[in-house]
This record gives sequence, C-alpha cells and structure tokens, in this order.
Amino acid sequence: MAENKEYFSQTFENGSIQISEEVVASVAAAAVLEVEGVCGLSSNISTDIAEMLGVKTLSKGIRLTADESGALRIDCNVAVNFGQSVFALAKAVQEAVKSNVESVTGLNVSQVNVNVCGISLPKDGKR
Repeated sequence: MAENKEYFSQTFENGSIQISEEVVASVAAAAVLEVEGVCGLSSNISTDIAEMLGVKTLSKGIRLTADESGALRIDCNVAVNFGQSVFALAKAVQEAVKSNVESVTGLNVSQVNVNVCGISLPKDGKR
C-alpha cells in the first residue's frame, strides 16, 4: 500500500478491510452532488493547484476526521444554486452524505458539517 495514504480499517474474524480515505471522500462527494440545488463542491488552493498539474479528484471540498472511537466527522464545502433554501439544502446534504457513506463503507458517521461557501447566480442575469 502507498506510504502516504490514510486508511480506515475494520477487523473481522475472517481478516481485515482497509478503505482509503480518498474512497470515503469520493463517496461523500458523490452524495453531495446528487442533492438537488447543489451547484458543486468548493475546493481549496491545494486542490486547485493539484488539478492544474493534472491530478483530478472527486473528493475536493470534503475533509474527513476520525475520532478516538473511529467515528467519522465529514466536513463538506458546497456551492448552491441561487434561490435554494440554504438550511433545507444543507439538511438534505447531511442526510445524503451520512446515509451513503455508512451504507457503502460500513463506517460510522458521527457528524456531517455543511459549509455553504458560495452561491451560483443564474447566467442570464434573472433572479
């Protein structure tokens, strides 16, 4: 396995399962993008530089943190379409991310924090 990657591990009687942090972040990002009204994920400068160098990642705008018990805290930086109820949309993102990550990976998600970082205005100028 790669030396610089982080993995979430679960041990069972048959052996262990390791899931890359990038895989978990990609599952969370896909869940965010499925929510109606989400324009996209908001990246930071490091992911922007990586994309300029040709490294594409679906997990931009997602940050994962595991606590002592192994439960995940997921922070999502999103941009929303103009005219959406921000609180209703953020709640929908929380539910979608928690549900998808838990069902796909089997990991426990303790928190999903949604940071609305931008609003996408209509291109035609109408509001």
